[in-house]
Amino acid sequence: MRCVIARFPFDLVKSEVEHSMKGIKPEPVTDASVTIGRRTYPVKQVGEVITRQDRRDFTAAEVTRALTRLGFTCRTPVAEVPVSPTAPTPLETASALLGMPTPM
Repeated sequence: MRCVIARFPFDLVKSEVEHSMKGIKPEPVTDASVTIGRRTYPVKQVGEVITRQDRRDFTAAEVTRALTRLGFTCRTPVAEVPVSPTAPTPLETASALLGMPTPM
């Protein structure tokens, strides 16, 4: 499959990507990841291996798009939803308005 990563065209084949990553130890995943075989790699690590370019030259989105089109399972980090505190009870609201300590 032909794709463009960091303004350079590449002809990628799924079996060749799998072969390129064979024997390479996965780095800790902190951002987007891809599963190749039974291992999960950071997308940037895979991009660096298959393109032989520096990681700063391409984005994770470019590599994720290419690997997804090849049939690999890619995951992006889920943004954490801030947990909102529970709404105060009417008793707590009244205590706060009166300046009294909240009941235990």
